[in-house]
Amino acid sequence: MKYVFIIFLSFNYVSNHSVLHDVFYFEGSFPQAQHVTWKSTNFKTVLSWEPKPSADYSYTVEFSVVGRDRQRNHHCVRSSATVCDLSSSLTDLNANYTADILSEPPLGVTSDLIEFPYTTSPRFCPYKDTDIGRPDFKLEVSEDKKKTTLYVTDPLTALFKDGRQLSIRDVFSEQLHYRVTYRRNKSTGKVSPTNIIEMSGLDRGESYCFNVQAFIPSRSFKKQLGELSHTQCSEVEDPSISDVYSVGVIAVAIFLILLLIAIIIAVTVICCRCRRNARTTGKEGLPLRDV
Repeated sequence: MKYVFIIFLSFNYVSNHSVLHDVFYFEGSFPQAQHVTWKSTNFKTVLSWEPKPSADYSYTVEFSVVGRDRQRNHHCVRSSATVCDLSSSLTDLNANYTADILSEPPLGVTSDLIEFPYTTSPRFCPYKDTDIGRPDFKLEVSEDKKKTTLYVTDPLTALFKDGRQLSIRDVFSEQLHYRVTYRRNKSTGKVSPTNIIEMSGLDRGESYCFNVQAFIPSRSFKKQLGELSHTQCSEVEDPSISDVYSVGVIAVAIFLILLLIAIIIAVTVICCRCRRNARTTGKEGLPLRDV
C-alpha cells in the first residue's frame, strides 16, 4: 500500500529574489507488522510483533474488547518498539481482546492520510490464556517420618487491587488446584485444592522428590497446567534397626547371639577342664624321685 506525503512549498520575496524553503516529500510503503503474538504469564501480558521499524515509520497499538471501541496505551503510540505491555489495560479478565498494530509516520511527522496499514492480533482472554508460572513450596517431614507436608506459595500476578498485588489464588479462587508429582523408583502423583498438601503412606527411610504445578480444571486442556516447580527432595537419615527389621526378626537375632555366646563359654569351660585333667594325670604317672 503506497502513500504520498504532502509537498510543502513556500516562497519569500526579498529584493526580487524567490527563496524555496520547507520542502518535504516522501513516497513509499510502510511494512505491515507480522508475527503478532500475545505473551502472558501470571497476567503480565505483552503484545509483540516484527519487524523492527526503520527511521521512516513507527508503530501504534490500538486494542479493544471484541465488538467495542478501540483504545490506545500512551506508551505504545508512534513508537519504534516492537512490544507493548498491556497488563494494566486489559481490566476485564474474562473478556476477549484483539489489537491492531498500525504502521504510521514517526513521531512529530504530520500526514493528511486517514488510514494506515495495520495487522490484527489473534483473540486473547487473560483469564483463559495467561500462562501460570512456577510456584514455590516448602517441604517438611514429620518426626516419625510417616508424613511429608508441602506448603505451596501462590505465585503473584501483575495485577493490583487497592494497592495490593494479587496472587493467582485471588484471581482463580476455588478453581485453583495444585498437582504434586513425586517419585522414588516410579512416578505417581496427587491433586490438592489447597496450599497445604499432606503426603502419607510413603515408605519410611526413603527419599522422595517432589514437583508442584498449578492446575485449573475449568480451562482448556492445553492451559490447565502451569509451569512445573523446581524439584525438592526429602533427606534420608540412616534408618534404625527397628525401621529395617520387625520385632520378631530382632528377637530371633538376639536369641541366636546369646546362644552363640553360651556355646563359646561352654566350649571354653570344657577346654579348660580338659587341660586341667590332663595335667593332673600326667603328674600321677611320673616315677618318684630319689631322695
